[in-house]
Amino acid sequence: MKKSLLAAALALTMLASSCLGPDNLYNGLHEWNKKATDSKWGNEIIFVAFVIIPVYGFAWLGDVIIFNSFEFWGGKNPIEPPAKS
Repeated sequence: MKKSLLAAALALTMLASSCLGPDNLYNGLHEWNKKATDSKWGNEIIFVAFVIIPVYGFAWLGDVIIFNSFEFWGGKNPIEPPAKS
């Protein structure tokens, strides 16, 4: 039974796509956070709050599960890439 499950799991990995996307939502949030205030301490407080609340975690998860998959399967990411500062 264990060998059958292992074989099935290995077979399923061949079907899974390995798309490393641009993470536009997460990177856009990070770029915004860098310019949110004129103070590096203010930006750090926002960053720590967003890590604790898990805004960054949900942004990353949304990118990995939803938006990068849209780009992989449809060719276009619905989130525009952030402007670099």
